Amino acid sequence: MKDKIVNRVASSKLVTLDLEELYPDGPRLAIDISNWLLEGVVLHEKDFREHLVNNDWSQYKNAYVALHCSADAIIPGWAYMLVSLQLTPIARMVIVGTINDLETLIFSEIIAQMDLSVYKDKPVIIKGCGHKPVPENAFVWLAQKLRPIAKSIMYGEACSSVPLYKKSK
Repeated sequence: MKDKIVNRVASSKLVTLDLEELYPDGPRLAIDISNWLLEGVVLHEKDFREHLVNNDWSQYKNAYVALHCSADAIIPGWAYMLVSLQLTPIARMVIVGTINDLETLIFSEIIAQMDLSVYKDKPVIIKGCGHKPVPENAFVWLAQKLRPIAKSIMYGEACSSVPLYKKSK
């Protein structure tokens, strides 16, 4: 009788944590306020406010929005606040920065709110490669938050993981 092939990964106590599963739905959109500047470089308050009043904000419904200025212009802090106040009742989140900054902040909040007690004294694999733009910082924060809880932390897939941490006995 031939030896039976046993899937040791399936029968192990390994727990996989996939950050992609926590990726919130909703579009990620950027607003470049340079389009609302006089000659693309000067913020004229009256014109700027007029652009805000006439803008169609409905396109940002349930979106995550990053505000930025691609022009080499000095933008007063109140300008970003003014735009954010237009978006507050519509968008899920508004920040000043890039789309990557936005993703980083989204995951910062997600990880801060995670209850990781289910991973206590268990070997955990933080799943790597994926299709959604999970920022590198999210993996770092998750590993840091798991360290005092998990028995061990690995990165990758169960069949080819990289050991990162093992609790000493």
